Amino acid sequence: MIMRKKLIISPRDILLPYQRAWSDDRARFKAGLWSRQTGKDFSSAEEIVRDCLTRAKTTWLIAAPSERQSIESLAKCREWSEAYKLAITDARIVNESSNPEALLKSSEIIFANGARVVAVPGRPDTVRGFSANALLTEFAFFEDDDATWRAILPSITNPLRGGEKKIRIISTPNGRQGRFFKIIDENLLNPVPGRKMVWSCHKVTIHEAVRLGLPVDIDQIREGMDDAEGFAQEFECEFLDSSNVLLPYDIIGLAESAEATEFGDPAFWDVRAGNPVVLGIDFGRTNDPTICWALERIGDIWWTREVLVLKGMSSPAQQTILSSRIKRAGRVCFDNTGPGIGLGDHLVQEHGEYDPAAHKFGRIELDTFTAGFKREIFPKLRRAFEAPVKLRIPVSKAVREDLHEMRQIVRNGEYTYAAPHTAEGHSDRCTALALALRATAASAGPFAFRTVPLFSPPSTAPGPDDLDEPFARGPRGREVVL
Repeated sequence: MIMRKKLIISPRDILLPYQRAWSDDRARFKAGLWSRQTGKDFSSAEEIVRDCLTRAKTTWLIAAPSERQSIESLAKCREWSEAYKLAITDARIVNESSNPEALLKSSEIIFANGARVVAVPGRPDTVRGFSANALLTEFAFFEDDDATWRAILPSITNPLRGGEKKIRIISTPNGRQGRFFKIIDENLLNPVPGRKMVWSCHKVTIHEAVRLGLPVDIDQIREGMDDAEGFAQEFECEFLDSSNVLLPYDIIGLAESAEATEFGDPAFWDVRAGNPVVLGIDFGRTNDPTICWALERIGDIWWTREVLVLKGMSSPAQQTILSSRIKRAGRVCFDNTGPGIGLGDHLVQEHGEYDPAAHKFGRIELDTFTAGFKREIFPKLRRAFEAPVKLRIPVSKAVREDLHEMRQIVRNGEYTYAAPHTAEGHSDRCTALALALRATAASAGPFAFRTVPLFSPPSTAPGPDDLDEPFARGPRGREVVL
């Protein structure tokens, strides 16, 4: 059989049929219910750049649940600009303060013909005030989708400035609630007749994408995910129960401080006395990094002193680095799940295990991440960010985005906590901080315990054995520990 390569005449020829169908749809109101990793941002960026190429001085606004996603979507516009040889004359990044690590306010690229693309985090205050076409990516995962929708819809209403404007919303499902579900339900799943605002809806499951040319092994993904409900939502576009951001940006901002440090001073770990220090360690070996979050107590405030990231490093090498920090800490909570079990055993052997129920008072508490354990530590993490805030974290994009990714997910009436996998990890910093905060509950050192006498009732005089024992015994000879 003779294999023929596809002749590419235009950059658009690289789009798969379902991606091309989305990009070619010129409806004013367009909604995409798409599987993860099927190219929804990539296809949308092509439409945006082509529109900027053909319509001078047009403006597009990209909004996403996080600043990371906004910047990634804008980066795809850059790639398409290079493909179309559309000259970029300027690029700007604006933060909410002079600190370059502060929360992103906007990022934009400006083309030679006056067209521009502006990317912002999907919040009501950042999307308000524009007159522009709009792309809302992963719209179902916005912190407050209704408030953001009210703020952004007026952006497309004025045709006198740049002509008639369009709006595109794309997302994977996120529960049977919210603005995205309402739009998809009323226009695709259960159409409501007679509506004046009619959406052109595109649904792309992983099965449809593969059928139309996406080179993905579905069975491998399904097996690797090992979560039937999660696979149904993320790849088969099924609306399940619900999901909410654990730490919205405004909550995270309450604890940010320029005096908290992400990268620690090596001399800090040489101190063998001083303020209490605790560690939370989320172990990773290959796909995810190991994160060691260090907190130091000064007064009644816990200050971040280091957010150590170890990636692509052997377990023995990690043990050497972590041990130097553990010696400085009074208490360490360690993720003893999956690949962490082996390293946890070695750390316990070196530093002692902390398990008061078993009368063990070393430094290392080994924690297994069951659903119940997650429901214990993550609500406490959220409360630590609420007033009065007694936690300080560094002003850092990497830290902020990692914390913002963690979500509370409701499935079949029960809730748990999870975060999507990204190139940076799996909200590993968030987990490490939750563990560090757990360690603060017993940061002053081992529990003090001593035996005390339990005297017999007045009618029963204590016998000589009771008085001669090195510790007193109760009527049944029990040792009593406080």
